[in-house]
Amino acid sequence: MRAVLVAVGGFIAMEPVTYAAHRWVMHGIGERLHRSHHRAGSRGWEANDLYPVAFAAIVIMGFAIGFNVPGWGVLVPLGIGITLYGVAYGIVHDVYIHGRLPGGWRPRKNAAWDHFAQAHRIHHLYQGEPYGMLLPIVPAALRARAQRTERDPLTTTAPPGP
Repeated sequence: MRAVLVAVGGFIAMEPVTYAAHRWVMHGIGERLHRSHHRAGSRGWEANDLYPVAFAAIVIMGFAIGFNVPGWGVLVPLGIGITLYGVAYGIVHDVYIHGRLPGGWRPRKNAAWDHFAQAHRIHHLYQGEPYGMLLPIVPAALRARAQRTERDPLTTTAPPGP
């Protein structure tokens, strides 16, 4: 039971970790790599894909330590929770929102998942909030501003807004 709680805790903790990494690394010191993701209509590999590779490498190191170093076994269920978050993030962000599967295939429209897509559209419109993915918090004023524009930054090229 403890392992399940650690895995669930790892999954839940990843949303604020993801927010912080997106806000202060990807839109801060690491913006050069992340900029490739904010180009509309990009297909295939982009420089931004190095981020999930780096995050996965960290989790793999945690698994290696958890399986091989006495007293560090808690890293295994923690890594499972983090990995499950990564899978959920990838499905929502890369598959549902951006259609980054071969041929651009996307699952059918889903009202619940459209909440994520609308929040991510706002992020791409204004290069700011929301930085979270599975629990995106969009300020009401920003949501109202986005509703007044027809521009879809996920499919058209336009300069970033303020």
